[in-house]
Amino acid sequence: MESRPDNDDLEPSVGIPAPEGAANLIDTDYQIGQDNYSTSKFGIHVDIHGAVFAFSSLVILAFVIITLALPEHAGSVFESMKDWITGNLAWFFLLAGNIFVLVCLSLIFSPLGRVRIGGVSAAPDFSYLSWFAMLFAAGMGVGLMFYGVSEPLTHYATSLAGTTMEGGLRTDWAPLGATADDPEAAMRLGMAATIFHWGLHPWAIYAVVALSLAIFSYNKGLPLTVRSIFYPVLGERIWSWPGHIIDILAVFATLFGLATSLGIGAQQAAAGLSYLFGIPTGNTTLVLLITGITAVALVSIIAGVDKGVKRLSEINMALAFLLLMFVFLVGPTLLIATGFVQNIGAYVLELPFLSNPFGREDANFSQGWTTFYWAWWISWSPFVGMFIARISRGRSVREFLITVLLVPSAVSVFWMTAFGTTAIEQVMSGFEGAQNADLELQLFHVLGQMPLTAITSFIGIVLVIVFFVTSSDSGSLVIDTITAGGKIDAPKPQRMFWGVIEGGIAIALLVGGGLSALQAMAVSTGLPFTLVLLVGCYAIIKGLMDEPRPANRM
Repeated sequence: MESRPDNDDLEPSVGIPAPEGAANLIDTDYQIGQDNYSTSKFGIHVDIHGAVFAFSSLVILAFVIITLALPEHAGSVFESMKDWITGNLAWFFLLAGNIFVLVCLSLIFSPLGRVRIGGVSAAPDFSYLSWFAMLFAAGMGVGLMFYGVSEPLTHYATSLAGTTMEGGLRTDWAPLGATADDPEAAMRLGMAATIFHWGLHPWAIYAVVALSLAIFSYNKGLPLTVRSIFYPVLGERIWSWPGHIIDILAVFATLFGLATSLGIGAQQAAAGLSYLFGIPTGNTTLVLLITGITAVALVSIIAGVDKGVKRLSEINMALAFLLLMFVFLVGPTLLIATGFVQNIGAYVLELPFLSNPFGREDANFSQGWTTFYWAWWISWSPFVGMFIARISRGRSVREFLITVLLVPSAVSVFWMTAFGTTAIEQVMSGFEGAQNADLELQLFHVLGQMPLTAITSFIGIVLVIVFFVTSSDSGSLVIDTITAGGKIDAPKPQRMFWGVIEGGIAIALLVGGGLSALQAMAVSTGLPFTLVLLVGCYAIIKGLMDEPRPANRM
């Protein structure tokens, strides 16, 4: 999924900046870190929230140990969990996703959109160009590399299965139905379905979390942690066990979301190494890859933001742009350019069918794809949301939501259009190698039909690996902030601990069930955190209602 660039201004600081101008600070006696356990032994300093850190780390460690000790039993349990949740609660995830979009759109058009993050007089910390660039980076990641080819191809093939048509209209709720002899309609429907999973809905999820964290931290003076969002609902009880549980759920969701990305990225990197160099795939290769990636992430944590992740992010963004431009220019350029607009139009047209939570007859799509995606995005939302919150101080709510919804969505749509259209065009031209390959290999088969195959495929492998290194470092910082009671200047050894845990979870899940296990845990941890976000929608509206609003500012 998403990784972010780091910036000197994003280095952990001592505290939350005070609001500039009028803002409605919450009057509380709580001091950040007052419930922390702090000690320094053998040159290692520890500063952790006792309850959140202890419970989260012990449960996660037990999970890793049990899963590695009983991989066969764990695999069946994971599969059963996923099947039950997706089979019975797909409607809940789809309905929640729609609610998040509606909340964001309502805030854009309401007077609450004039509220400024950081106080009435707050000025943006970053220029538009820098802000857009960081949002662009937040929208890029392992997910786009893995699914950029495989998802459009899968939906294209599925839509060719056909459905009943009367007067040009579908007679059922299966959104991927097209006539079997109309490949162009199948392409249109396949791209619309893909954009649905990478457009407004996931970014609305991130926007809700980011805006909530930003308002309750920069306007109301509470710690930059998920429990702060719930002050309008729980009051001072957020500092006790109700708040501890919310933060623990955020830790679980983020850890398993990151582990899912690491596992998927490792599978694609292993497939690429096998495709290019004949390195055998299997659990041994995957474990070695995850161990190596985790080790690089730890070195990045030790090196610090400026010397570590920032440089990797800059290299990665340049490589991602070059690969995207290569596919655009060498692939079917005109088809990609025209398809970008046409695909957005198809997405808007098909949105009522794609987002409908009830009466669905397309279980493979609504349960196997959409439910997994929504849970995965939700599990990532504390991580991505906290990053977006930290770079958006000084923006109005309206400006924030319009930009966060549209800029990353546009980047994702263009990426999917470029890679997906190229892949489908190859299939329509008679090359079916990518369509018949495993998901993790499809990107490399598409690049194999273009010039400079070895170079572009190797760049793809590097992108997957470095995307996760940057995500792991950044995600470890977010998890550490939560488990340190909201402190954003916690010691580095704690971030290193969570980086190791992320790798351990990914290894345990891959050994205990492969991709299905990764998806199962993303869905399982995303379910309770969906409830957290739904309550958060009420909390953010309640919090914005008593904030002062400038009269004539966006």
